[in-house]
Amino acid sequence: MSSSGGRRAPSVTGRVFSILEAFDGDHRALSLTEIARAADLPVSTAHRLVGELAAWGALERGADGAYRVGLRLWEVGSLAPRSVGLRERAMPILEDLYEAVRQNVQLAVRDGHEVVYVERLAHPDAVRLFSRVGGRWPLHPTAVGQVLLAHAPAAVQESVLAERLPSFTPRTVTDPVALRRILAAVRRDGVAVCDGMIDLAALSVAAPVRGEDDSVIAALSVVVPSPSDGGSGGGGIEPRTLVPAVRAAARGISRALGAPTAARSDAVTRRGGTRP
Repeated sequence: MSSSGGRRAPSVTGRVFSILEAFDGDHRALSLTEIARAADLPVSTAHRLVGELAAWGALERGADGAYRVGLRLWEVGSLAPRSVGLRERAMPILEDLYEAVRQNVQLAVRDGHEVVYVERLAHPDAVRLFSRVGGRWPLHPTAVGQVLLAHAPAAVQESVLAERLPSFTPRTVTDPVALRRILAAVRRDGVAVCDGMIDLAALSVAAPVRGEDDSVIAALSVVVPSPSDGGSGGGGIEPRTLVPAVRAAARGISRALGAPTAARSDAVTRRGGTRP
């Protein structure tokens, strides 16, 4: 069935997706009219579809009349295979790292040209975080994103570098030549450091997490106050002090996931050698 303009009308499934896409970190509660506007649907159509989504549990209507994402949708989303096994194996190590550094700890995967955060432990006294579990950010201004981009297929890297990259602070690296150098350093050093690229007050250190075939499937980071932030009152943390702990935690998760290089590294250590 085509519209009068010759374009194919969106399917029912497409309309449902457009309703769900209306919700994000800045729009957690929406009225029916706001949903219809964001999804580009007639209010009558939105009313019918939102009612069906609410009956199934994908949306919930609050006492204020606004709709929010329902627990049923969260339950289904939590079964995504890339996050389930990863989070289960990573959590004990994330908790140990959190207790050791008493700072923010994050675990993320790549989806296309974006980072998706699958776990986050936020310390109440640490620097504020702009991320959230299930939230997305571009790859280039985050330490986890730089790790994931550095180990992404060449076609993905070239596609990202060819885009017009958004800047969030004066320190955000958006020049493709400079970013290419950063990615090469991440591959060489096995760690990424982003200082003030999303928030001038925050610095993040990230390392790669490898899966059974040794490919990089996720990235782990610690987010701390930046020593470069003039308003930190001298409370910033030097990244070199965090690198060993972040690397060790990422290697521990990799080992739990069956990564061969992580197992070999531990075997060298047990024989009295040193880790690379």
